[in-house]
Amino acid sequence: MAAAMTMDRCLTELGADPGLPDERRREELSGKGFALFTGIIDATWLELLRTGFEALTAAEGEHAGLEVHQEAGTRRLADLVNKGRAFDRVWSHPVVLAAVRHVIGAPFRLSSLNARDALPGEGRQALHQDTDCATRPSNGCNSIWMLDDFTADNGCTRLVPGSHRLDRPQDLLDDPSAPHPEQELVEAPAGSVAVFNSLTWHGGTLNRTRDTHRRAMHCFFDVRERPQQTDQRAYLRPETAARLTPAMRYLLDVD
Repeated sequence: MAAAMTMDRCLTELGADPGLPDERRREELSGKGFALFTGIIDATWLELLRTGFEALTAAEGEHAGLEVHQEAGTRRLADLVNKGRAFDRVWSHPVVLAAVRHVIGAPFRLSSLNARDALPGEGRQALHQDTDCATRPSNGCNSIWMLDDFTADNGCTRLVPGSHRLDRPQDLLDDPSAPHPEQELVEAPAGSVAVFNSLTWHGGTLNRTRDTHRRAMHCFFDVRERPQQTDQRAYLRPETAARLTPAMRYLLDVD
């Protein structure tokens, strides 16, 4: 009889070595609440992800993103787990999974894999958290996969260091939409991934360009006892299920 799948076995089989990420990034994840990883997506894979983004956006039209959320001024996609083999490596990437393990510190599963493109003149968000701070210490972990360069001009994400230890921004700030004196802009080349504690205050900034894309995927993990943003069992397609390993099935929690 095969041994039952566990969190540790799942991560081992997916290559998420305990030595990942490096000590500096582990310290950043603990202290600042976020860390940046460059060069995660190679050129060939990046082109596949960009092509997939555009093809899905065209095919789904006005229904794009409806599985989770639509947002004025952006192009959004949802349920990417079921929309192409190229997306498998996003939610099962060993370096990112190791970072997620460091942040959450408890058994976790994928909650959702979505995408967002802030259009020129749009994209500004108020500072917010992705998990309610009342759930402490049981936090989740999100990651931003950059399909285009993130710059101060095209609406890159801002994060506030150390804010994962604070209450909600709307309870502490007069205007969560205003620039924060301690915020850091995530300026990084396409192919980078920013991993952050789901309690860290963050938000998209305004895309001030006339014609520049700022496409990104949001790969969110959460503790296994909390509901998934996308119910992976309910949405699982036969063609997706056919290519999943036992470790991948555990990470999606579709057994």
